[in-house]
Amino acid sequence: MSTGTLSKADLWRAARLSVAPMMDWTTRECRYLHRLLSRETLLYTEMVTAPALVRGGALHLLDHDPSEHPVALQLGGSDPKELAEAARLGAEAGYDEINLNCGCPSDRVQSGAFGAVLMQTPELVADCVAAMAEAVSVEVTVKCRIGVDDQTPDEILPDFLDKIRAAGVKRVTIHARKAWLQGLSPKENRDIPPLDYELVHAMKSAFADMHISLNGGITSLDEAQAQLARGLDGVMVGRAAYHQPADVLCAADPRIYGTGTASDPLEVVRQMLPYIEQQMQSGSRLHQITRHMLGLFAGRPGARQWRRHLSEGAHRTGAGPELVEEALSLVLARAA
Repeated sequence: MSTGTLSKADLWRAARLSVAPMMDWTTRECRYLHRLLSRETLLYTEMVTAPALVRGGALHLLDHDPSEHPVALQLGGSDPKELAEAARLGAEAGYDEINLNCGCPSDRVQSGAFGAVLMQTPELVADCVAAMAEAVSVEVTVKCRIGVDDQTPDEILPDFLDKIRAAGVKRVTIHARKAWLQGLSPKENRDIPPLDYELVHAMKSAFADMHISLNGGITSLDEAQAQLARGLDGVMVGRAAYHQPADVLCAADPRIYGTGTASDPLEVVRQMLPYIEQQMQSGSRLHQITRHMLGLFAGRPGARQWRRHLSEGAHRTGAGPELVEEALSLVLARAA
């Protein structure tokens, strides 16, 4: 993929497989690694709050490497004017897509009246995305749940989609679980509410003109391909793409997009070395980068040695790219 703003057709193609926005995980260092594993997959930032950008002036949160494209900025907020300004800042920073978070159930997000709580006010969401779309030329999308608390998903989700579609949204990612705003922690909200894939497929049938991606519980390319084969437009993978990135991303380009060849995690580590050196010269600490690389060899010979060497050594004063090379040699020794 070339850098810069993509055409809608290219962006919709990229969204056949995406890596979910995950707080503290999908940082720019993580996205750089994921882009080396797959040239085609759509990547997302962590959620960035509109107030942090507009009121706090935290524009460093928009920093990203040109190689990350196609890459989307996820925003959190509930004020249409503020979200419009944050979207404009994101578009000016070069993001290919601006996504509104309507799915995060954390207490901090609820107190700000955004995230999953927005499922209760679809009219407000429609106002938000309409204001965002008016402010930018890049595509504005939504990531949502199937409902919250005591809502009946097969009643409220069609209404929610109908209202955001009328406001101009043509692409949505649906996390196929309810969010319980009271009684469950954010971690529990990722596992305990049951998945309802059939409802997401029903939404695709009812909203055939929309690009609909499924999120929640997908752990492998096989599962992603099965959902695509059933007629969904895209699949978003979260924790599996982070903890076993090679399993999900290395073969994504040939299997999901029909292009290129599978990447090699051994070679990707070597490609990371110049980036690590460059980032450390700019003031980054080694562990800020290598913490995202711990699962790179999950399930493969040498995975434990790789993980231990990086975990124990990356925090040490003076640790640099040579520590990663040492860890790689341990993997190669086990694979021999």
